[in-house]
Amino acid sequence: MTAAAMQARPSHSPRPNADQVREILIVDDHPLMCDALALTLKISFGLKNVRTARSLGAAVEQIKSQGAPDAVILDLNLPDARGAEGIVALRRQLPDVPITMISADLEGAMISAAMAAGAQGYISKSLSREALVDSLRRMWDGEHVTPEGYEPGKAGAEDEAKAELARRFATLTPQQMRILRLICQGKANKEISYELSIAEATVKTHITAIMSKINARRRTQAVLLANSVRLFEAG
Repeated sequence: MTAAAMQARPSHSPRPNADQVREILIVDDHPLMCDALALTLKISFGLKNVRTARSLGAAVEQIKSQGAPDAVILDLNLPDARGAEGIVALRRQLPDVPITMISADLEGAMISAAMAAGAQGYISKSLSREALVDSLRRMWDGEHVTPEGYEPGKAGAEDEAKAELARRFATLTPQQMRILRLICQGKANKEISYELSIAEATVKTHITAIMSKINARRRTQAVLLANSVRLFEAG
């Protein structure tokens, strides 16, 4: 699908079901995994076009230039994004496209964070081909799919609070997310200003907005909150 075609599509058009999915974007930095998954999808779903990207940044640029795919499969750990950050970034560009998180990390808190950030499902990299295809078909038909044994309805108060916090992080703009990432790396305002080529006053304005959105009073608290929902680090 071209960028022009994407722009021509109504913003709230019905999303395709599993039988109508024709174009997939796989975001994974492991070539063998990426190629094997692409081949599996082509054979199992009769797809002619399976796009791939090796990083979150490459995926974002590809979506801008080639248009929105019908579905996305996103690796949890990428060179430029770890944890729920990838879901947050892609969900802004693809509000109506099902995004599946795939990972070997099946910790409940990570699954909760990904689902709260907007994932349609979360699947294990160790699934058999049959189970993988079945899970994707169910997701593309609108079902939320999570690993066996994960029970969000029985999550404790702490997990529920983390899920709500992940939703608040999802309201950050891309620039605010970049600034928060640098804050979590211990960068001072002047360093952030230099790295992003923006005025220090602009950095401060963004930080104020970030603190308000995530309900944090101090930078250290913002870092702790980001870490608690695995926003930038998977473990």
